[in-house]
Formats: sequence, C-alpha cells, structure tokens
Amino acid sequence: MIVRGGSPSENRFYLDGVEIPNINHFSTQGASGGPVGILNADLIREVNFYTGAFPTDRGNALSSVLDFKLRDGDMEHNSVKATLGASEVSLASNGHIGKKTSYLVSVRQSYLQFLFDMLDLPFLPTFTDAQFKLKTRFNEQNELTVLGLGGIDNMRLNTKADSEDNEYILSYLPKIKQETFTLGAVYRHYAGPHVQSVVVSHSYLNNRNTKYRQNDESIPENLMLRLRSTEQETKSRFENNSSFRNWKVNLGLNLDYSQYTNTTFQKAYINQAQTFDYHTYLGMMRWGLFGTISYSSMDERFTASLGLRADANNYSSAMKSLSDQLSPRISLSYQLAEHWFVSGNAGLYYQLPPYTALGFKDNNGMYVNKYNLRYMKVSQESLGISWRKGDTFEVSVEGFYKDYDKIPLSVVDGIPLTCKGNDYGVIGNELLTSTAQGRSYGAEILVKWLIAKKLNLASSFTLFKSEYRTDKESEYIASAWDNRFIFNLRGTYNLPRHWSVGMKVSCIGGAPYTPYNADKSSLVTAWNAQGKPYYDYTRYNEERLPAFTQVDIRIDKTFYLKRCMLGFYIDLQNIAGSKLKQADVLMSTGVIKNPDAPIAEQRYVMKSLKQESGTLLPTLGIKFEYYII
Repeated sequence: MIVRGGSPSENRFYLDGVEIPNINHFSTQGASGGPVGILNADLIREVNFYTGAFPTDRGNALSSVLDFKLRDGDMEHNSVKATLGASEVSLASNGHIGKKTSYLVSVRQSYLQFLFDMLDLPFLPTFTDAQFKLKTRFNEQNELTVLGLGGIDNMRLNTKADSEDNEYILSYLPKIKQETFTLGAVYRHYAGPHVQSVVVSHSYLNNRNTKYRQNDESIPENLMLRLRSTEQETKSRFENNSSFRNWKVNLGLNLDYSQYTNTTFQKAYINQAQTFDYHTYLGMMRWGLFGTISYSSMDERFTASLGLRADANNYSSAMKSLSDQLSPRISLSYQLAEHWFVSGNAGLYYQLPPYTALGFKDNNGMYVNKYNLRYMKVSQESLGISWRKGDTFEVSVEGFYKDYDKIPLSVVDGIPLTCKGNDYGVIGNELLTSTAQGRSYGAEILVKWLIAKKLNLASSFTLFKSEYRTDKESEYIASAWDNRFIFNLRGTYNLPRHWSVGMKVSCIGGAPYTPYNADKSSLVTAWNAQGKPYYDYTRYNEERLPAFTQVDIRIDKTFYLKRCMLGFYIDLQNIAGSKLKQADVLMSTGVIKNPDAPIAEQRYVMKSLKQESGTLLPTLGIKFEYYII
C-alpha cells in the first residue's frame, strides 16, 4: 500500500488498540506488504485511516496508520458461518458466553496451490489464518478485551512449470515458510470523565527462506541462501483519557522489549563472489512518552489538537535520548460556512529502521550498522478543504508535502532501503548508513457517498511525486514509489430481493524502473550467487513502465430462512483482462560462452524474457450462516 508517495513499510496497523506488525501473508521481512491479507473483513466494524496527524499513542509510522476496530460478538444469539470459495474455505462464529462475555472467531484454509498448479504458475502458495476476540464487561466501570491474530504460510516452487515464462521466477524465488501471530489484551476502566487503558501484547514472526541454484537440492554446493530468522515484540502501553467540557486530554507511556535472531548463509557478488555466514541475537528495550490536548468549540465549528511524542531505545547511544526523537504535531479544522470546512495539520514523525538492518553482522561478527543508523524522520504538512452534507456525502481536496531525513542508504547499491522490498524475501541485511533524504508532494481528492441500505461509494485520486537523494549535496531522482498517480473506486449497490452488485476500479501510474547491468549479470560467479540479473544503479529509475488499470465486479444473492442465511456470489477479478507490464528481464541460458577463461571471467550466454501478467480470474463462492437461539 503506497500512501502519498511513501514506502509500504512506513504504514502501521492496529486492531482494537493492539499493534499488529504484520497483517499480510507472504510478507517481505524488513519491509511490508504481501499478496493476501490475514484479517477477515467480515469481522471488521470500522477503519480509521490516518494519512497525517497520527494520534500520539500510535508511534513508529511515517506515512499512515490504519486503526481497525472489530465488531463485538452478539449478546443475543450465537451463530456459525461457513464460506467456500475457489481458493479458500473459512469458518466463523459469533455470539456470547454467559451474560458478560461476547466472542468472535474465524479460521481460514487456502487451497491456492491447486489453482496455481492448474494455471501452470511457478509457485504454489498455501496459507492458514485465524483470529478471535473475547470481550468481557465486568460492570459499568471495567471491561477486558483479549484478541489474537495468526497466520501460517508455505510457498513451494512448481518446478514442473518450467516454461520460458516461468524460468526467470524459478531461477531466483526461494522456498518460503512463515509463521506469524499477535496476542493482545486491552483493559479499560471507566471513571466518569476519565478512562484508563492498559494494553499488553506479544507478536512473533518466524521466517525461513531457502534457495538452491537451479532448484537442485541434491548438491550441497548449490546452496545460495538459507535464512532462519525470528522477530518477537512484547509491548505494553498505559494511557489516560480525560474530558473537561470542550477539552480532551490524553497522556500515556509505552515500554517494549524486542528480540531478533538471524542465522544466514547467503552467497553474494559485490565486485567479487562473497559468502555471508553469520548468526545474530539482538535484544532491545524501547520506550516512549506521549500526550495530546484537544479542543472543540461549543458549536463544533472549530476544533484543534496539539500533541507531542518522544521515543528512544538502547540499541545505540545515538538513539538513547528521548529529546532526539521529539515528535510534535498539530491539527486544526474550521467550518467556513454551511457544509464547507477547511483543515490542516503539521507534524514531525519518527520510525525505527527494520530489525534486519539493526541486527546485520559482517563475517567478523560485528554489528556494522550499529553506529551508522538513526531513527528515520519525516516532517509532514497538509492543507485541505471539504464539502460535507451530513453523513451521506463528502468531497475533499487536500495538498500535502513530506520531507524525509536520515533514511538508511544501501552502501553497495547507493539507493535508500525504503526503495527495496517490493518482492518476496528479506531486505535490510546489508551495510547501511542514515544519509539518504527524500520528499513527496501532491494533492488528494476524496469522494464518499452513502445512502443507507442502498449505496456505499468511496473514491480517491492522488496525484504526487516521490523523490530521494543520497545526501544533501545530491540531486533528487524518482523513488521506487513514484507512480505519479493512484485512483481507486469502490462501490456496492443493494438491489431488491437481497441482490447486491459491487465494483472496484484501480488505476496506478507506471512505476519507474532501473535497467539491468548486462555486463555484470552475465558473469558466471555473479549469476550463480543470486540467480537473477543485477541492476545498473548508475541509471537508477531512468525508465518507466506503463500505467495499469484493473476492474473487478462481484454479484451477491442472499436467502434469509427461518434460522439461517444462505448466500451465493460470483467474483470476477480483472474483468477486462488487463496486462500488467514489467520490465523485460535478462536470463542466463546456462551456456558458458568462454569456458576456457578463468572462472572469474567466464560469462553466460544471456537471453531476454518478456514479463507480462494479467488474466480474468473468476471465483464462485457459497456462504452459509446458522443462528443458534
């Protein structure tokens, strides 16, 4: 998810106040994102999406904060819901236990590997995920919420799909196994105008990547990559919210402990063939203070919010002082006339580099990034105007500017770490220095139209530029996320007799890309190290891909019977069959054109492969829900 020209790794996610480090299956460790979400959308009640002026109790974000709130379980009835689709089956239950406790639970199992095998795709992914929420209201003053979210991922390679179209992916893509979960609890005490909250949670990620040259595991010398890595975070947060007439005050603190382990064997080519073989154990304390004071006029025409946050940790002396990571922010809104509002916000935000970067060691056992890295920083300002008619219709236009500093820079490649991570695997495990800078600026148009029980329409259009430079003296060039524009349209229309039609239109500008270094890529020792071509970073992002548009349509029909619900749906993804164009890639033929030369000078005969994907993907599904009185 690209928000206002920022990297996907700059976003943070919360579920009922509990931070969820990873909400995607098959995520890239050290970055973010993934092709499939872990959250079951049927359990979500609302989503608060902050693209600026993040609440001070939501730290470690540079681009956005998504605050998901789950539904409470039904205190009147219990129900069981089963869903069968083309790629997965799910089972969910909703209800109550006794008179004080409600529950939600959901389990999903995919069988994507069968679909991908039939489509002759080069990888076979499977996943399992589960989530639950228990909420107990002891009395009017006290309540406890316990929730959990977890996923298990396994991606095997389909070596039978050895066509030319799949040859490139099979050459470099590793086998991936991941397990991730978060378990959290939120206790709230209501004391009149004061609400105290205590939030504790534990998150875990276990990531294993394995790659053999030509996917031949019978020869030990073919091993290119073996990574075994875990990330664990134990977090606690205390906060107090108080209301005094037109004023609200939020104060709190957080204390976290993180553990990162990494055992890596990796072949690389940096001017010559190299092998990294190291083990990392990193334990780190993190702490923070935060506070916000908000004001709303009696007629609610004017609102203001002023906040301050400070973060620190014991990773190094450069990150140990709270005063070095002071994060002030302000937000203002004023009603100019009936239906017309103007708003603006400004703030300074910090984010810790990924654990893969903090815990990287060289072959001498040294944490080579320990004294090079700092908290990443962005100052962000925005100003907008909106027209609202109640809760049914809203149009807004907002301009923004983001100024990045102290971004980790890859010493070898000369590009920011945030410009990596748009593929499977791991990023951050390399020598870095916090010298890169960046900027992103543009405008965003939002439209929302809601007709109760009839129409739900939301649309956004963002026009922007995203750039970076290696240091203060360098020229700005396009970042990896400089797509220039993003358009999204989502809508659902409810028809008579329990029919509904949904549509999603997504259009994104072409991403910049870097041409390959044909000379380096053809070297036998270089190709054998990573199984894919090398970029010519002296020509970073000089080329640009075409824009891509996708249209999805879904039709639902629901039958309501005495104590159950039966639903059918057809989901047509990419109904126009749009093709996503990627840059043509260089591929080794496996034939050495100069076998008599010294091994360091030998070169493969190379070939060029077109990279293009996109097809109509129909899905049929059945939903069944049974209500227990």
